[in-house]
Amino acid sequence: MHERGLGNDEMADGSLPDPAPPAPTDPRLPLNARQVFKLKKSWKGIKRNMAGTGVEMFVRMFKANEDTKVLFEKFRNIDTEDGLRISENLEKHGTKVLEVIDEVINNIDNVDDVLQLLKVTGAMHKRFTGFSPSYFWRIEEPFLKAVMITLGDRYTDNMDVIYRLLIKFVLQHLDEALKAELSSANNST
Repeated sequence: MHERGLGNDEMADGSLPDPAPPAPTDPRLPLNARQVFKLKKSWKGIKRNMAGTGVEMFVRMFKANEDTKVLFEKFRNIDTEDGLRISENLEKHGTKVLEVIDEVINNIDNVDDVLQLLKVTGAMHKRFTGFSPSYFWRIEEPFLKAVMITLGDRYTDNMDVIYRLLIKFVLQHLDEALKAELSSANNST
């Protein structure tokens, strides 16, 4: 009878060693490696329905902040919720916003790229007359509610914590970027 030789990964007692812990995330990111893994996995459910999730998010934001809708030229005159829900322009805008978050999640392992994306996106809002950095925060709860609706029972308490950390991170950096852009514009005049 032959003795079985130890494989490269086997311990002397024949058991496998514990897997190595995941690499730590960048300290600028509010999520740990396990949360990043869960976020990427969960986001696939949103990605399959970005248009519907984006519409839901904006309909909820407009319901809570009616004054915000006037900032959006292409759908500011739509007076009913049903009208908003069938608006192609709102669907396109909601999808565009979620595509930024999608890019954040897809590149979350490279925080420098994510921060640059958020800086450019935040600063770009300077061109919208009347848009204040504080307006970014108006999307926080509508985003969370829309994600919860899209994911259904897959939106657990743990996922709620992860999505709250994500959206706060995103909005904080958008807010800071627009403030910096407005400040530099005021200093140069």
